[in-house]
Amino acid sequence: MDERKAPAGVDPFTPSVARMYDYYLGGKDNFAADREAAQKIIEILPNLPDIARENREFLVRAVTYLTRQGIRQFLDIGAGLPTQRNVHQVAQELAPESRVVYVDNDPIVLVHARAILAENERVRAVEADMRDPGALLAHPEVREHLDFSQPVAVLLLGVLHFIPDDDEAAKIVETLRAPLVPGSYLAVSHGSIGELSEDQEEEGRKVFSRTSVPGTTSRSREQILTFFDGLDLIEPGVVPLHEWRPVVDYTFIREGAAGGLGGVGRVR
Repeated sequence: MDERKAPAGVDPFTPSVARMYDYYLGGKDNFAADREAAQKIIEILPNLPDIARENREFLVRAVTYLTRQGIRQFLDIGAGLPTQRNVHQVAQELAPESRVVYVDNDPIVLVHARAILAENERVRAVEADMRDPGALLAHPEVREHLDFSQPVAVLLLGVLHFIPDDDEAAKIVETLRAPLVPGSYLAVSHGSIGELSEDQEEEGRKVFSRTSVPGTTSRSREQILTFFDGLDLIEPGVVPLHEWRPVVDYTFIREGAAGGLGGVGRVR
């Protein structure tokens, strides 16, 4: 994108993790600062674009599964820039009445989302921050659009690794799960950076220090499983993204390299 045409309220010279993710996916909704920052991260984690694509494919399979289980309400937190095969597109192909709220704290995400979604009355794009989950849940548009007396699927896809503090991440998930009635679902995908040298970790911290997020953290399968405590974990459980109910063959991310884990749980 042309920095001179940046929407009001958008700083094109400060990297955005949402626009960096768009770049990883091959999108064009990013600025030079985003591409520079993204390339530095790719130098540290060369298979990051593959992980981003795997995360998108996990989204498609998880939302397809949830829709087939009768879910008609989705809360997609940290949704990022609209790309192909978004939550509402996947869900509404199977059930046109599906309602979706996209949540992000990046102004440019909201600008793009609202422009694209203007003609879809069953979809909303809301500015809120998962680091304040109580305010997110209380947002008037969230409450107006979703009926929490009925099942809702909460999607936290590729976002919890931006919360380095384990206790804070656990509290976010706990708060977001609190209003969910039985039959609701939680879907989580989480990055795993593998083994990095101290120099690589420091370089990564420098890149993210220029963005709006405090950094990233890697969590083990056992740590990610705690997000689903008390839920019925859907088979095959928390697994590498390409192993969660695959419908096509995926390129396996080699042992020791960065990757992603994901799972879906049902509220009892």
